[in-house]
Amino acid sequence: MVKTRHWERHRTARIGWLRAAVLGANDGIVSTASLLLGVAAADASRDNVLIAGLAGLVAGAMSMAAGEYVSVHSQADTEAADLERERRELETDNESEHNELTAIYIGRGLEPKLAHRVAEQLMAHDALGAHARDELGITSMLKARPIQAALASAACFAVGAALPLVVAAVASAANILWLIAGASLVCLAVLGGVAARAGGATVAVGAFRVTFWGALAMAVTATVGRVVGAAV
Repeated sequence: MVKTRHWERHRTARIGWLRAAVLGANDGIVSTASLLLGVAAADASRDNVLIAGLAGLVAGAMSMAAGEYVSVHSQADTEAADLERERRELETDNESEHNELTAIYIGRGLEPKLAHRVAEQLMAHDALGAHARDELGITSMLKARPIQAALASAACFAVGAALPLVVAAVASAANILWLIAGASLVCLAVLGGVAARAGGATVAVGAFRVTFWGALAMAVTATVGRVVGAAV
């Protein structure tokens, strides 16, 4: 008996949520740790550092959710417009759409007769789905999901931002800068490695890439805080 369902799991199925989750968590750690370091470097009190960090967590999570929703919804709108166009063309000029799909399969290596039969059978089964997949490149795995992306980004940002905030709450005043920076860099390295592993990339490269840019952001922000604090 021929199997009609494909049960093999692919990493591309994770793209929709993985990108938003990694971006949210990474931004949460980097932006909040940098904010805490900048405020702490300006010789602010612990209370002021924590208030700034908490405000950054809430504002950042909302910003990430809104940004992801708007950007991914724009993709969804574009997909919907293209699908509606294909639907109209199938209703008004089915033959041309059949020839278009046949040409696509010929371009992919099928013989003309076979391409014609494949296009005919796929359009008989699900014409719009065939054109969405093979002409537009829209599949269920890569389809835009604005709400999922927004929630994943906001939640992961909040979790990421909470890590340096917790360190700031328990660290001594004398070591707060080094502890926030060190803990945040360790978290970034772990996050980069996990994201690389989930996406099938090299763990060490993913960890280094995220850690390098996080360290740069924190160093620049701490320097600005120190300079501004000294000037004030």
